[in-house]
Amino acid sequence: MKEIVFATNNKHKLDEVRKIADTKLKILSLSDINCHEEIEETGTTLEANALIKAKYVKDHYGYDCFADDTGLEVEALDGMPGVYSSRYAGEACRPADNMNKLLTVLNNIENRKARFRTVIALILNNEEHYFEGIINGEITREEKGNAGFGYDPIFQPEGYSQTFAELGDDIKNSISHRALATEKLMKFLLK
Repeated sequence: MKEIVFATNNKHKLDEVRKIADTKLKILSLSDINCHEEIEETGTTLEANALIKAKYVKDHYGYDCFADDTGLEVEALDGMPGVYSSRYAGEACRPADNMNKLLTVLNNIENRKARFRTVIALILNNEEHYFEGIINGEITREEKGNAGFGYDPIFQPEGYSQTFAELGDDIKNSISHRALATEKLMKFLLK
């Protein structure tokens, strides 16, 4: 079975991608290759951050690797928090802090349209490839549901009456931004 490294320490992301990959590909984590460094995301775009992480693994450990970066882009906020989604409320914030800040900022704003966008950067045989997944939806006025992570309790995907956190992992993993980008990645890797 083909092996590839997913440059993440995020257990939720790792589990999500492993479920999508199923048994077709062995996904190694950073800890599987004894990479315990914190890889700084210093890029100003999702593409740049994903590539920084993939290049770090390739340059320091020699493995073909992919990495992702995801942003929640809110229309009324000109695409913010975007690349800064995981640290929207500050560098050492928790996901709940990010959600609370976003709900506060949007409190009196009617336009709740938003989208999640994931970009995966793959380094394979010293070549760079990119895969993107987007899901449109809106920001709810309050948190709903207990599943998922990050902004899932306040993001309601288009065509659904529940948030990602209410839909649960099986449905989310079949429709999410990360699922869409990962499916494109898998098609490319398994062709």
